[in-house]
Amino acid sequence: MKLKNLLLAAGLGATLVLGACGSDDSSSSDTSKDESTMSDDSTKTETAVDGEKIFANNCASCHGNNLEGNVGPNLTKVGAKYSSEEIQKIIKNGKGQMPAGVLKDDKEIVAVADWLADKK
Repeated sequence: MKLKNLLLAAGLGATLVLGACGSDDSSSSDTSKDESTMSDDSTKTETAVDGEKIFANNCASCHGNNLEGNVGPNLTKVGAKYSSEEIQKIIKNGKGQMPAGVLKDDKEIVAVADWLADKK
């Protein structure tokens, strides 16, 4: 049990460190670009990008950065087993060792579930 807690703490710490090291694509000199174009582009891919980012920040410590599993199960082909709706229920209600309520925001839950459902 102590080893699991240590691995969980190390995974969470690594996730936080990697999240803090994210790059900023915008530069201060380019802020005068046509922002309406940039926002249009970002909304088209927002769900997929956000789902992956939300997973990395909240789920990767248990399921691994590459979905390979760690404390939680391997999710590399989870979409072949579960639909997005089924994954949403698992995220909301928990399953096995996974507790309910890891994500609370419905938009985040849908984004992560949709992203995972594509993993087949």
